[in-house]
Amino acid sequence: MAAAGKEPAFLIKKLGGVVLLLLGLLIAGVGFSDRSISLIILGVLLLLGGLGLLMAKIVRRNQL
Repeated sequence: MAAAGKEPAFLIKKLGGVVLLLLGLLIAGVGFSDRSISLIILGVLLLLGGLGLLMAKIVRRNQL
């Protein structure tokens, strides 16, 4: 069982990953509708950051 002090950090990373995914989707969608390459790139980078946080959480949990 995880120590009580580590649980809030895991929750923050999970929520941060989900928030980054949602922001990335929204910004990329706006970029596609406005045909703005910079917004599309920013949205994709946020999506990748969110996926990275969530994948790191899953990998870390599966190693224990």
